[in-house]
Amino acid sequence: MQIQLYQVDAFASHVFEGNPAAVCPLTQWLTDAQMQAIAAENNLSETAFFVPQDDGFSIRWFTPTVEVDLCGHATLAAAFVLFELHGYSNDIIVFYSKSGQLLVSRDDDLFVLDFPMHLPRPCEVPQSISAAFKASPMACFKAEDYIVVLESEKDVRDAVPDFEMLKKLDLRGVTITAASKSYDFVSRFFAPNFGINEDPVTGSSFTQLAPVWMAILGKESLSAKQISKRGGEVWCEVRGNRVLIKGRAVLYMRAEITIPSV
Repeated sequence: MQIQLYQVDAFASHVFEGNPAAVCPLTQWLTDAQMQAIAAENNLSETAFFVPQDDGFSIRWFTPTVEVDLCGHATLAAAFVLFELHGYSNDIIVFYSKSGQLLVSRDDDLFVLDFPMHLPRPCEVPQSISAAFKASPMACFKAEDYIVVLESEKDVRDAVPDFEMLKKLDLRGVTITAASKSYDFVSRFFAPNFGINEDPVTGSSFTQLAPVWMAILGKESLSAKQISKRGGEVWCEVRGNRVLIKGRAVLYMRAEITIPSV
């Protein structure tokens, strides 16, 4: 069986920036085991698979080890493939996912993800987070992940977490974040339990970060950068119970893979 595969750098203006995602357009679903094996072989933080459904596409995402319910950068990458490489002509792509309906449109050279907001609530700092990071948190929140607000951008940039301690977390992962002079805020994201020690740019984390920084800064429209080694710029906007997450994408590779028939 021959399957198209694209590798797209999401939240990037140039190759080798942002977060690389693999995208496999399908006409029908493969087995879960096959999709997981492809994701493991790709060894990227996420591989997205989609099939046509109704007026849009059903989408699923796999890390090298597990399927996840929501992924921002791989959704952006899938939209890039449809808009830029498959000639999709509608203004909005509708993706159906385990996290509900996701919409993607374009704003000049930006792709705009319309995602459900995950409103974090304040919480005590888990012991494993305190042990994993040397910096003292100013605040801690939890939703899909823990969100730890640090005092400075330098604290975020210089953090060297203990991944074994972070594996003890009861949520997907942890975002560390701080205010920035160049952007409204910066962040980094860690999810060792999902096979991702540090994710280069985590689109879904901004469904949680946006409401936190809206409350801190009193702004609905925010600029951000995830300051991983690769780095990536993100613009986000809170609209009711939704968050618009904007970023660029570029094609790194197109290929054809061969797998055993279903």
